[in-house]
Amino acid sequence: MGLINITKNIFTQEIAIDLGTANTLIMHRNKIIVDLPSIIAIDVRTNNVLAVGEEAKEMQGKTHKNIKIFKPLKDGVIADYQVAELMIKEFINKIPGINKKIFTPSLIMVICIPSGITEVEKRAVKDSAQHLNAKEVYLIEEPMAAAIGSGLSVTKAEGNMIIDIGGGTTECGVIALGGIVCKKSIKIAGDVFTNDIAYFLKNKYNLYIGERTAEKIKIDIGAAIEDIDDTPDDIHIQGIDLPTGKPKEMNLSYQEIIPALDKSIVRIEDAVMETLSNTPPELAADIYKTGIYMAGGGSLLRGLDIRLSKKTGLSVSLVEDPLRAVVKGTGVALKNIDKFTFLMK
Repeated sequence: MGLINITKNIFTQEIAIDLGTANTLIMHRNKIIVDLPSIIAIDVRTNNVLAVGEEAKEMQGKTHKNIKIFKPLKDGVIADYQVAELMIKEFINKIPGINKKIFTPSLIMVICIPSGITEVEKRAVKDSAQHLNAKEVYLIEEPMAAAIGSGLSVTKAEGNMIIDIGGGTTECGVIALGGIVCKKSIKIAGDVFTNDIAYFLKNKYNLYIGERTAEKIKIDIGAAIEDIDDTPDDIHIQGIDLPTGKPKEMNLSYQEIIPALDKSIVRIEDAVMETLSNTPPELAADIYKTGIYMAGGGSLLRGLDIRLSKKTGLSVSLVEDPLRAVVKGTGVALKNIDKFTFLMK
């Protein structure tokens, strides 16, 4: 039996992937090995990969015509298959147990996908994985992975509701008995928040800023409501003054950003309310007792939990380690492939 396990470890490796619009996380041997932005820089003359992850992000908005920055995932799904494969391959090569082997081992993968994904998009994810030497590919839906990674009991006859706000999609799901009873997936999440901020500053102050600056504003002072406990300090930003074309700088407070994000937050509120309205009464009673759980990077927006709590009349709490809950859940699914019947092959 020991020899079979040793042979299996030599010839196959198991990895769990949270392939996110904003960040890609990979687990291998119960450890998060990769946690990097889903960005790749390519030299268009040679098609060589120049950088991935954080290095490629540093280049964003600063490249010349021969270097192109790609974000191959959009709204939680692969938008550019060839580039996505290149990027995932580079990330997998960062895993110590795989990249230093004499021959490339076959991979068993569990990949997290948005719950609103189409059959064609599912096939694209599987095909990309198979091109990367995956002999077995399993898919897990994001709300389920987030719930498992948050430590919720997903197999019992109890209802739990989770909202996962990532980079490309917001996923609302009610989970019981190892399945998603009702769900709602919308393409409003962290990336849209970033775009909202850039659009708002352009309209209100004639200030043109890059995507990296807009993301920094979102992280440093982004808020859903004014009445928050830990109010952030004003930040200093630079951009281009549109009427003159000159560089311009200004101070921004968190209160100014709230109206910029309002429309998108209303859409998230609507998705949450729609999910609740479609929840069977017995499960709704469970959720009334336990409240709603939030995961994903977008859930860290200041005051969003309070705003959703006021809207729903339920307690809303952030899970432990919201940024990594999905990949942790995907990792648990990888260890329980034979037990978890909700995994899609």
